[in-house]
Amino acid sequence: MSTRHIPRHGLLLLVAALTLSACGGGSGSTSAAAPDRDGISRIAPADRKPLQGLAGRTLEDEPLDIADYRGEVVVVNIWTSQCGPCRAEASGLAAVAEETRAKGVRFVGINTRDPSREAARAFEKKYRVPYPSLYDRMGKLVLAFPRGEINPQAVPATVFLDRRGRIAARALRPLGEADLRKVITPLAAEKRA
Repeated sequence: MSTRHIPRHGLLLLVAALTLSACGGGSGSTSAAAPDRDGISRIAPADRKPLQGLAGRTLEDEPLDIADYRGEVVVVNIWTSQCGPCRAEASGLAAVAEETRAKGVRFVGINTRDPSREAARAFEKKYRVPYPSLYDRMGKLVLAFPRGEINPQAVPATVFLDRRGRIAARALRPLGEADLRKVITPLAAEKRA
């Protein structure tokens, strides 16, 4: 496909759309950490890179900056309301978010590709999501993830940050409650920054 006649902003949108392939699979990862048998890529503390510049407006149009959660484990789930696997994992994410809050774990969603906030808010209400989600209609926030390291390439995708704001693990598939706990438990046990 020739890109000669695509305006610059159109080309950026095309790149974002290709980066976030259609709902589902996530093979072809460029991550430095290969997934374990459970499909979750974990990164040794010495090899972790910080996630910087992830900030925006929530579905309620409130400002949110991931940097404000430094000192806590952060679980970032990338989702869209039209995605079946996103719906399948939503209740488990909500349950584990509530269960782990007292351990210094915070969840944040990134709602991407929904044409309006209303559909995303309806999704959160239906699944009783207790944490905020950044609204990322055009997929720009997803591009804040380091390229070639841990880059979410599909929805749903979940990225785990350690207490220093570094990417510690990533999954490019829906996660159940047991999956979430297997990653969160050791991260929560790590020394605070």
